[in-house]
Amino acid sequence: GVMEKLGLGPEVLLQENPKLIYARLTGFGQTGKYAKTAGHDINYLALSGVLSKLGRKDENPYAPVNLLADFAGGGVMCAMGIITALYERTKSGKGQIVDASMVKGVAYLSSFLWKSQNLGLWNRPRGENLLDSGAPFYETYKTSDGKFMAVGAIEPQFYNQLITGLGLDADKLPSQLSFSDWPKMKKKFAAVFAQKTQAEWCSIFDDTDACVTPVLSFDDVASHQHNKQRSSFIKNDQEEISPRPAPLLSRTPAVPSFKRDPFIGEHTEEILLEYGFTKQEITKLHSDKVIEFSKPKANL
Repeated sequence: GVMEKLGLGPEVLLQENPKLIYARLTGFGQTGKYAKTAGHDINYLALSGVLSKLGRKDENPYAPVNLLADFAGGGVMCAMGIITALYERTKSGKGQIVDASMVKGVAYLSSFLWKSQNLGLWNRPRGENLLDSGAPFYETYKTSDGKFMAVGAIEPQFYNQLITGLGLDADKLPSQLSFSDWPKMKKKFAAVFAQKTQAEWCSIFDDTDACVTPVLSFDDVASHQHNKQRSSFIKNDQEEISPRPAPLLSRTPAVPSFKRDPFIGEHTEEILLEYGFTKQEITKLHSDKVIEFSKPKANL
């Protein structure tokens, strides 16, 4: 209701411009019991049902930072809605309202979990299933130097390469899908991984299909050979590292900026002047605390 209070709700603006795409990104949505209630990613994730699936056995559910609801179920879904509406407008010539709720967005994002419940992937308690840290062949393991390796050897041919790389005898091990043996196998794998450094395990598993990769830190990720070959990360003029825009378009690839991110309020005056505000009007807005400035100081 914030935009309606300003007299800038979608109905008003669509009357002015029927081709307008008006996106509304919220946590709980425009309507419903929690519509006007405060919340954060963890709350939207909880209400979507997804949080109940995240976590290890005998532990509380945990939220993976704030990526799922805020960015995936919220930002990305909203952007996809805008793109869909823009494409539809090329056919109808009309705009429309995009109602992007993070609860609904992350729930829809989890459709795989709902649709695969009867396939044997999620029919056990949290933390005991194939992809939620239950399986010994889909897990992270600590190395002797305190780093980690990620294992995702689901298919039998990949699992066999995992066993070979670990130096174990497949004939002396239980069946890969023997659920009752999974806890024991996880301990066995953990003991083996703890015997070598991350670099040593990389030398064993690189160039194989065992689906074993290093868990790279933010400090190491840009210098990893694969990421360097793909130019997956960039440095700005402050030597700060960040991911290169993705996905890569063949004809119109994104051109990343190598300048530092602007400070909040750094370009306020510049933008308002560009839009026709006078210096006096801008000064009045600033004195009334409607806008703020944040000019960078010289490093002299």
